[in-house]
Amino acid sequence: MAATPPVCDFGWHGVDASLVGVDGQMHSILAQAGRRGLVVAFICNHCPYVKAVITRIVRDARDLKEFGIGFVAINSNDASTYPADSYENMQRFAGEHEFPFHYLHDVDQVAARSYGAVCTPDFFGFNGAGELQYRGRLDASRKDEGPADMRRDLFEAMKQVANSGQGPREQIASIGCSIKWRESG
Repeated sequence: MAATPPVCDFGWHGVDASLVGVDGQMHSILAQAGRRGLVVAFICNHCPYVKAVITRIVRDARDLKEFGIGFVAINSNDASTYPADSYENMQRFAGEHEFPFHYLHDVDQVAARSYGAVCTPDFFGFNGAGELQYRGRLDASRKDEGPADMRRDLFEAMKQVANSGQGPREQIASIGCSIKWRESG
């Protein structure tokens, strides 16, 4: 089921957590920040929205590094009901797409809940002071792969954040598959 996150809560500070990465090591979310900011992306392996844009996510993460913006991806989906999102499949997915960033497994879903993540992909862009400045889409492609010359919303917003510390006031929300929450009880 498709879900759309709320608009950007400018100034909100990201919550740190230490999660296991596909490299088998523990990584702090906020330690992935560059000197000018951080993108925290909630993604997964099976979502058609993520699959359609994963090449561009990797490209933008690489390109943002030169602007001092760090990048980290988190999979919070319940792998017991969605086996395609298992840790082993995360390792395979990251390797196939040559992730230049840590891909972290949020097994207990505490990071997703702390951030208020709604869908995959869901992007949170922070400035160098750790203040949220962007919560929007990667680009206009949605579930279909778009043209190569499509406007890079996330990239342009984070480039602005790197240069000014402020994100654009007009943002278009991401859309994607809903986070697959564990059943409580």
